[in-house]
Amino acid sequence: MASLFSGSGTVEEGTRFRYFKDLLRKRKQSVLTFNWLGWVGLSLALLLSGGSFSSAAKVRIPLDLSGKAIDPLSQITNKAVVLIFVSSECPISNRYAPEVRRLHEKFNAEGIKLLLVYPNADDSPAAIRQHTNDYQFVCAPIRDPGHVLVKRAKATVTPEVAVFLPKGQLAYHGRIDNRNVAFGKERPEATQHDLEDVLQAVIEGKPPTGLSTPAVGCYIAER
Repeated sequence: MASLFSGSGTVEEGTRFRYFKDLLRKRKQSVLTFNWLGWVGLSLALLLSGGSFSSAAKVRIPLDLSGKAIDPLSQITNKAVVLIFVSSECPISNRYAPEVRRLHEKFNAEGIKLLLVYPNADDSPAAIRQHTNDYQFVCAPIRDPGHVLVKRAKATVTPEVAVFLPKGQLAYHGRIDNRNVAFGKERPEATQHDLEDVLQAVIEGKPPTGLSTPAVGCYIAER
């Protein structure tokens, strides 16, 4: 009886082993099928939306208004590139529109490229087009919702500027001029024109390096 019981137990244990092994195999197949279907679904969604895996992974990079990725600091061929951080809803930034237009008119022909950078995600392409039309900006606009350019320029407010030289060096970052003494307090007119002085030094072949001044404006929300 003991040997018969032992043999029966062995058979039952073998049956249980095969059962659990088969169950584990089926579960692995289900997981693989689920993962495969997930990738197929993601691929179809990206194709239908006109996207790709690379574009989905690069949503934080700077964009032009058509949604194309752009890096204004890559392979600079101008004497300098000036990033001017602005916001459509910042009154301090908007009051500098005439000065920005004047600086563009003065230095564009001298080989210096001025660009508007919109760091706020709420500034949609449509809102930016409206803003540039309303304030008659002639500089090309860039969206920077992921704050890639904000970090490279060390910008904290709008308006604030950053001047980059051909090799990518940050020559200057800070205020446009000293018109704004503090938030809500400004002079009738500026007595120091910091950005203009830096750009004049650049075209004269005497660019500064690492120069900075405190800027007053609307804070750029951290990302």
